[in-house]
Amino acid sequence: MNEPRLLSIQVGLPKHLGTEGASDPMEGPWYTAAFKDPVEGPVWLGKTNLAGDGQANLQVHGGPDKAVLVYAAAHYPAWRSELKLRDFPFGSFAENCTVSELTEEGVAVGDIFAVGDARVQVSSPRQPCWKNSRRWRIKDLSLRIQMSGRTGWYLRVIQEGNVEKGLPLRLLERPYPQWTIAYANEIMHRRTTDRELAARLAACPALGASWRETLSARAGGHETGNTRRRLYGALESPS
Repeated sequence: MNEPRLLSIQVGLPKHLGTEGASDPMEGPWYTAAFKDPVEGPVWLGKTNLAGDGQANLQVHGGPDKAVLVYAAAHYPAWRSELKLRDFPFGSFAENCTVSELTEEGVAVGDIFAVGDARVQVSSPRQPCWKNSRRWRIKDLSLRIQMSGRTGWYLRVIQEGNVEKGLPLRLLERPYPQWTIAYANEIMHRRTTDRELAARLAACPALGASWRETLSARAGGHETGNTRRRLYGALESPS
């Protein structure tokens, strides 16, 4: 495998979009940071985000465990074909960093990478929300992202520093090779009745807090959150 690199860096701040009173859920008001613009040159990577970046809903996005969202460039050709969207550039999944060579199968929770002056650690897979669907006006897109396993993953920042498009990502440590992002996704979304696996993954010290909470609850026979609301949210009319 060639050395992984940052092919693109994207940032964006939350903004209000849509039309009040619209009858079509795809036209209604929403507050989102899903639209990210590419940046050139050095960008400061702090403990909770890249300079110039932000999140609309800080209850479920952002924070130390979700400072940076990464997506595999290798998935883009398949998505462009499946969605029949020619204009589907890097950043289309609201990721901050689009990377070469790496995919969910080859990245594990706890992996530590050096990139520029910074040091980052993989914390968890991304759980897509309805705003992906809203942006591209495809109601089941977030579900398709989730079930495909092509979710992307989050990073926490161990050492702040400047990063830049084109820089390599050098793997420094891999303490938990068994917990690949792909396997974590399988446990969360496909093997939902396996309490033992849920407990084992929840015990991984490097796993993000929200994932530990959900999986610990599942291991104890309880479920937290509302998956359908996360995936469809404002795209469904109130009953």
